[in-house]
Amino acid sequence: MMQVQDIMTPEVVTIRGSASVAEAVQLMKEKGLRALVVEPRSELDPFGTVTESDIVYKVAAFGHDPKKVRVYEIMTKPCITVYPELGVEYLARLFAQSRIRRSPVVQGTKILGIVSLSDILCKSDFTEAPKQLFLEDRIEAARDEARTICRDQGDTSPACATAWDIVEELQAATAHQREPEKTKSSLQSYCEANPDAEECRIYED
Repeated sequence: MMQVQDIMTPEVVTIRGSASVAEAVQLMKEKGLRALVVEPRSELDPFGTVTESDIVYKVAAFGHDPKKVRVYEIMTKPCITVYPELGVEYLARLFAQSRIRRSPVVQGTKILGIVSLSDILCKSDFTEAPKQLFLEDRIEAARDEARTICRDQGDTSPACATAWDIVEELQAATAHQREPEKTKSSLQSYCEANPDAEECRIYED
C-alpha cells in the first residue's frame, strides 16, 4: 500500500498568521499555489491553513482591504494534519469524510510536506492497484488516526469528531457483515420449488 510520504509534496510554503492577506495573495501568485500553511506560533501551537477559498469568500466577496486583513483572521486553525505512514486509501477516506482538499504532513512538531487531492489522483497507484482493506485492519488504523487527531487538535475539535465518525461507520459495516445469514430449511426450499405440493399448503381456521 502506498503511503502519504510516497505522494506528498515535500516543499511547503508557509506564511505567518500576522501577515496581511495581500502578502498571502502575492506569495500564492509567485509560487502558483492555492493554499499556504500558516506557521505555528510555538511548538504547542497547531498548524493552520489559508486557501484561495478563504481569501475569495471572506475578503474579496465583502470588499475588505486585503492589506488590512490579517491571515489569522480568515485562516482555518487547527487544520487536519496527517502522518507520513498513513495509507493512501485512508487518506482518501479522511478527505472524503472531512470535505478537505489538502493537509499538512507532520511528524511530531515538524512539518514534512503537504498532500492534496491532486497528489492522490496523479501520484498514487489506486487506479492500477486498488486495494480493498480488511475491515478489521481499517478500523484499527482509523482508530489510531482518531486518537492522534484528538490528542493533537483537541477532543472537541471538528477534526476529532470527523475521525471518530469514520471509526463508527467502519464498525457498523463490520457488524453488518457479521450478521448470520438466515438459512432455509429443507421444507422451505422444497416448497419454493413446489408451491402447489400438499405439504406446502397452509390451512386457516
